[in-house]
Formats: sequence, structure tokens, C-alpha cells
Amino acid sequence: MKILLVDGTIIGSKTGAILEQVKTYIQEFNPDMELAVLRLADFEHQFVDGRPLAEYNDDMREIVRRFENADGYIIASPIFQGSIPGVLKNTFDMLHPHTMRYKPVSIVANGGTYQHHLVIENQLKPILDYFRCLVTPNYVYTHSSHFDADNTITNDDVHNRLRELARVFVQYAEMSLHLSKITLDNH
Repeated sequence: MKILLVDGTIIGSKTGAILEQVKTYIQEFNPDMELAVLRLADFEHQFVDGRPLAEYNDDMREIVRRFENADGYIIASPIFQGSIPGVLKNTFDMLHPHTMRYKPVSIVANGGTYQHHLVIENQLKPILDYFRCLVTPNYVYTHSSHFDADNTITNDDVHNRLRELARVFVQYAEMSLHLSKITLDNH
């Protein structure tokens, strides 16, 4: 299975540090999964405005291609001003509604206040529900106090929750193999 680990920001490094830790834990539970990190910071973004995909630049089309070719996703997002970054929402806006259908998704996020975990419930989950993803029930939210100066996760509870997220994600991924997939041609 091809799993896309999406670093949903163009600035900062805590989100990427969380993804790398999740990647390590997924490999422990299923070393056969093909894990690839997609860093939105590595691409030239254009505002999504409804034009056909072919009219966007190569980077935007490449992002869509990687989402389409993945069998599951780990979505990582910082929380800025009580919301997900615009670049992540813009990425979701590029995708066809069937792109992520019945594919497993886990969510990790980080922010500067403990209350911002609600952004996962109020913004990310509804978007992923629209795509009809198999969203695992155990997201992990981290706070800046969970990291050291080098952005290494230092909190044992966070490590335990990330390990559990990885375990549940692998099980959701295996379950998704048995679901019928809807092709874009049929709907």
C-alpha cells in the first residue's frame, strides 16, 4: 500500500517532526507499507479557482497525482489563528471528491494553545467526511511544550498516542483493502 504523509504547511518544522515519528511507528507495525512524505512547502502553489486541472502549473497537478495514487493518508497540520493553513485547504480544494473515498486517514496536528485541538473536530474531520475517508478515531494533537529546541518530541504520552495512532491506521488500511472502490468513470 502507498501511504502519503502530508505536511500541510509551508512554514515551520514541528508538523514535519510529528510526521517523521508517525512514519517510524507505522513501519514498526507494517514494514511493507510504502510511505512517502508530501511537503507542501516543496511546491509552487496557485489559488484554486475552479478551472480545469490541466490549467494549473506542474506542481499543483503533481500534488493531485500523488493524492490520487495513494491508498491512505496521514494528514499533519499546524493550527494557525484557530484554523488549518490556507495552503492545506487549497490542496483539498484541488482534489476530486472521489480521490480519497474509502481510504484510511489519520490526523496529527500541533498548535500553541491546548484549545486548538478543536480545529481537528470542527474543520479537518468535516472536510475528510466530505471525501468519505475512513478517518481513524484517534487523532493526536501536540502542543509546543511537547518539543525540545530541536523540535524533537520529548513527551512520552505523545509518543504513546502516536504509536497507537499508527497501530490503528495500519488496521484501517488493511480493512480498506476489502472495500469496493468507486472509480471516477462510474460516478
